[in-house]
Amino acid sequence: MAIISIEQVSKRYASGSQALKEVSLAIDKGEIFALLGPNGAGKTTLISIVCGIVTASAGRVLVDGRDIVRDYRAARAMIGLVPQELTTDAFESVWATVSFSRGLFGCPADPAYIESLLRSLSLWDKRSAKIMTLSGGMKRRVMIAKALSHRPEILFLDEPTAGVDVELRRDMWGLVRRLRDSGVTILLTTHYIAEAEEMADRIGVMRAGELIVTERKADLMKKLGKRQLTLTLQEPLAAVPPQLADWGLSLKAEGAELEYSYDVTHEQTGVPGLLRRMDELGIAFKDLSTRQSSLEEIFVHLVSDRQ
Repeated sequence: MAIISIEQVSKRYASGSQALKEVSLAIDKGEIFALLGPNGAGKTTLISIVCGIVTASAGRVLVDGRDIVRDYRAARAMIGLVPQELTTDAFESVWATVSFSRGLFGCPADPAYIESLLRSLSLWDKRSAKIMTLSGGMKRRVMIAKALSHRPEILFLDEPTAGVDVELRRDMWGLVRRLRDSGVTILLTTHYIAEAEEMADRIGVMRAGELIVTERKADLMKKLGKRQLTLTLQEPLAAVPPQLADWGLSLKAEGAELEYSYDVTHEQTGVPGLLRRMDELGIAFKDLSTRQSSLEEIFVHLVSDRQ
């Protein structure tokens, strides 16, 4: 069941620039949805509309059946937002900052919950520290704690690990999975393709204000992925023989390797015919290996195809 329904949402600013073009998307309860796209693709604008920060020019958004405009307070109370920019009161303590955020949603004080939240984010030892004294990674954790302070059912993470080191990034990936396991629906935007590949159940790719593809991660890689066959030759070649032109081969490693890319979804991959033709030509190989396209390669292919 969809907990977020985005229906034909467009956004045109007064300057005339169109940030979103009739985007429709349904996000299921309890899933991790990753929104990918280059800078200016419209990812942050879309999140801002769902969170009620930006008003759509057309279309509507429902959060658990509640219209984000007509029933703003109830819809917004279901959402926690971790923005891309680290914005919080530098002179407040971690405890005060997170507790205050809970109060903004009209929630009564709950010290036990705030303690458990800070402990889960490895912030308990910093509870009395002023925000200004924290590292960038710790500030990012405080932003997540603020977003979760009122126990939202949906969490938006806009570039959650920007500026975070690799070790902390992996810690945060683990946190996101635990949140999902507890029933929280998560939508994240990211520039890190590995982040989406590691965590997401489904992936959407945006370009120039349009949602150009939405697929389950495994289905996306199956449909659009290429498999690459590398043949390590017994003797290097100076050039690809014209008799092998039909396979679109490329020479690598100073002529010691032949590379062949083929679509895994096609019934005829061309691999058996290639190996037979090489045998006929007396081109021997001593090893072969295959590699599946990464999500990053698929993403680059999708975006560049529509430029």
